Amino acid sequence: MAIYNYKIKKGGMNVLDFISSFFLGKEKIKYYKNTKGSVLINGNIAKLSDVLETNDVLTLQNDDKLDLKPLKKKINIIYEDDHYLIINKPINILVHSDGNQNVDNNLVNAVAYYYQNKGLDIPVMYCHRLDKDTSGLMIFAKDPLTESYIKALIESRELHREYLAIASGVIDKNVVINKGIGRDRHVNGKYRVSPDGKEAITLVDVYKKFKKYTAVLVNLKTGRTHQIRVHMSSIGHPLLGDTLYGGNLNLMKRQALHSYHVTFFDPHSEKNMEFFAKIPFDMAKLLELN
Repeated sequence: MAIYNYKIKKGGMNVLDFISSFFLGKEKIKYYKNTKGSVLINGNIAKLSDVLETNDVLTLQNDDKLDLKPLKKKINIIYEDDHYLIINKPINILVHSDGNQNVDNNLVNAVAYYYQNKGLDIPVMYCHRLDKDTSGLMIFAKDPLTESYIKALIESRELHREYLAIASGVIDKNVVINKGIGRDRHVNGKYRVSPDGKEAITLVDVYKKFKKYTAVLVNLKTGRTHQIRVHMSSIGHPLLGDTLYGGNLNLMKRQALHSYHVTFFDPHSEKNMEFFAKIPFDMAKLLELN
């Protein structure tokens, strides 16, 4: 049984209002409402209608457990506390299984190994994804309230993620790309700009120009699959190394994309959180940072 504890910073809300403030789903709320012993306040069995006081410890219990086969692989931890595990994802690894051959050799399996060694019998809860060859910051939640909260922030665009990318050619000025994105029906796993696609907005700021390529800082107003890669290709500046969308391998052997900056408000500490991930060597070399 997984046990999740929450220190109450400010009393006055009942349990239902508190967990709802994290945008917890209806099915999970129903579980805590109907399962005796799943909700405790200061170690005593409680109901969702009970009022929380300052410095109370709310405990949620359910049948969660470590749900993935551990993979002995080191992870680069940027930050960790009772609610978050934030790591710098390396290239050449999937976040989770693609349903084919990569079943137990993924980033989530490496996190499972880390949890196992720490004695944490909880599921691996990733809040978003990065492509196999995109590096950078990834947020894992260590409890169900944090997971639902971070996913809600991403959905409402209140969690700010900034990417560093290196695009082919010279980009002279900042650009806003507002083009719908849909699946490419002719190539499996590929996406394309489409007037019938889902809304997609990408903000591109020029960071540093070189003779044959441009480093850009990219902010997403939406979160579509391959959004940066598709949009940069659509304006004639595919990412270096991104052969799926028209880039070449002359300077980079993978798409030159790194999630380097994340900011969001943390309701547990009631503080703004900000994290940076070191730029990987292959990109730093092109940017003349070494």
